[in-house]
Amino acid sequence: MRDSVSPQTDRPLPRIGHHTLPNRVILAPMAGVTDRPFRQLCRELGAGLVVSEMVTADSRLWHTRKSRQRMIHRGEPGPRSVQIAGGDPQMLAEAARLNADAGAEIIDINMGCPAKKVCNKAAGSALLRDERLVADILEAVVAAVDIPVTLKIRTGWCAQTRNAERVASLAENAGIAALAVHGRTREQRYTGAAEYDTIAAIKQRVSIPVFANGDVTTPQRAAEVLAYTGADAVMIGRGAQGNPWLFREIEHYLRTGLEHAPPNADEIATTMGRHLRALHEHYGDYLGVRVARKHVGWYLASYDPSRAYRSRFNRLEQTQQQFEFLHELFRGDAAAIGNGIHAA
Repeated sequence: MRDSVSPQTDRPLPRIGHHTLPNRVILAPMAGVTDRPFRQLCRELGAGLVVSEMVTADSRLWHTRKSRQRMIHRGEPGPRSVQIAGGDPQMLAEAARLNADAGAEIIDINMGCPAKKVCNKAAGSALLRDERLVADILEAVVAAVDIPVTLKIRTGWCAQTRNAERVASLAENAGIAALAVHGRTREQRYTGAAEYDTIAAIKQRVSIPVFANGDVTTPQRAAEVLAYTGADAVMIGRGAQGNPWLFREIEHYLRTGLEHAPPNADEIATTMGRHLRALHEHYGDYLGVRVARKHVGWYLASYDPSRAYRSRFNRLEQTQQQFEFLHELFRGDAAAIGNGIHAA
């Protein structure tokens, strides 16, 4: 990796079909994380593109509350990118059509999820073991819709079967509009360090936009990864949990070469309050209380090494109690909370 890089202003911004992204910072799709409230927050704070949580390709399961909530995109600015997952080409093609009819402007195919429950159904990163099936899926989905189709993959199933370069060529030949690559194999899940040599090799091999994903948690790291790989954008996943300000900080650094001022305590308090309110409006009181626990836990992670605040928050059972907790927390030690959360 290079020690220093110049601002990323010397080449065109990435395009996905007819959509030109406003910058080079993308929110990765994360099941149970990138719901509508979080997507909207990250977009407001600088994400050039946000991708929905993974939706199963089996439309027979879309009646469940979880699936219905994942498919809500009302009021979201475009381009609206919806990720679908499955292992059957025709089922994925139908899911793409139905989501396009419901307002999706980009369809993203999941071939990167390492979760057992996904891989055990021959979906997610398990698909990388069958390149013929990969090609069939890509061709079927691209043919099914008139909107751009993107793909997210890992470098391979395991260290001995890294085949992301071949899959990238299959994707380009099938008409995939852009490719996101997580720099780990499925076997690694989220352990060890992401490697970027494979992403750099893919960028040299294909002409479609390539997005680098994995371990991008600071503006400096984002610039280094873009310079090293030649990728067109970085995709941020876990680094944004509890730190949605990372998007504007990366965008500012890539554009100017200068660091953006961190959020102060007042902004952090306001943002957390808005996020909490949006979660309750989206999920309702019962689920909202429970989903809020993980998001507030991420915000507090570095400030609360003993987990005392998080443990207390997780015991709260009512919406108003959660708002009162935040009010009391910031009233008591706002400056320290601001410094601590930003370091998360």
